[in-house]
Formats: sequence, C-alpha cells, structure tokens
Amino acid sequence: MKEKKPVVKHVIKKPLVKKPVLKKAAHKSSPSLASLHNLKAPFGAHKKRKILGRGPGSGHGKTSTRGSKGQTSRAGRHFYLGFEGGQSPLIRKMPKRGFVSNFRKTYQIVNLDELNKIKETVITPQLLREKGLIRSVSALIKILGNGSIKNPVTVQAHAFSKRASSEITNAGGKAEVIRI
Repeated sequence: MKEKKPVVKHVIKKPLVKKPVLKKAAHKSSPSLASLHNLKAPFGAHKKRKILGRGPGSGHGKTSTRGSKGQTSRAGRHFYLGFEGGQSPLIRKMPKRGFVSNFRKTYQIVNLDELNKIKETVITPQLLREKGLIRSVSALIKILGNGSIKNPVTVQAHAFSKRASSEITNAGGKAEVIRI
C-alpha cells in the first residue's frame, strides 16, 4: 500500500497595515484628517487577478476551476436566457393565447378640444407637429370627438371618428381624409 503524503496547507499572512502618519500643518491650525495626498486603499481592496490554465500547482486546480468535462467546461459556452440544461424550457411549456396582427394600424390621437386651441383655418399634419399635438408627421393621425369645436376649420387627417367628423361639419368645416 502506498503511504499518503501529509497535506501541507499554506497560510497566507496578511501584511501589517501601517496607519497613515498625518503631517502637521506649518501654521498652528487643526491637522487635516484625510486629504488626497494621505489616502490609502484598505487591505483587500486590490485583489490579484485569478490566473487560470497553469496546472494543478497554480492553486486553481487541474481544470482551472471549471469542474470536469461537459458543456460548462468548454470555451465559448453561452446559453440563451431561460436555458434549462436541455430540459424543455418553461417558456415552451406555457400556453400561448391571443393574436396580434402584423397589419394593425397605430394612430396618433388628437381630440377636438385640442384643435380649438389652434387659430388657423386649415389644420394639416405639419401644423399639428409644430403645435406639439403629434410626434411624427409621417405616422398616421386620427381625430377623436372628445370635446367640441367652435370655429369652422378644414382638418386633414388619416382617420376621423363618427362624432369628430359630424362635429367638424356641424361647425361649418371640412374633415378631409388623407389617403396613404
């Protein structure tokens, strides 16, 4: 039988931390406790870099702290979020419901009471953008019937609600639909 070699544990001794010596000021005022010239980092603030792949004598093991064999020990092992080690992921087990159309239209909404603040007789998408009522001139615009309109105006937009178009025509204006 082989005799076991005694295991020698290396004890790392912490260096003695010397307290910073404060220099006394030339004039007889209170000494400055901490300043940029006498600051020191506390022990353990600067750690040595872990050097891997240097064999069993390096202190990081034969396998460089990666364990033995398998997917996690290889280089370039990146998994997607929710990876469960080859088990069917939870996201695939969950039921999926509903429907979202690829052809849906999203409108920028402007109400009639916001149009009352504009003093122009012809309201165009460029004018709405200048007044800050919409974000983009190129996106679709829909006028909704919240509030009422007092002045006869011509409004150009991509869509109108029934109430908004009737309010605009009752006030003596026109609701012009912009064709895409």
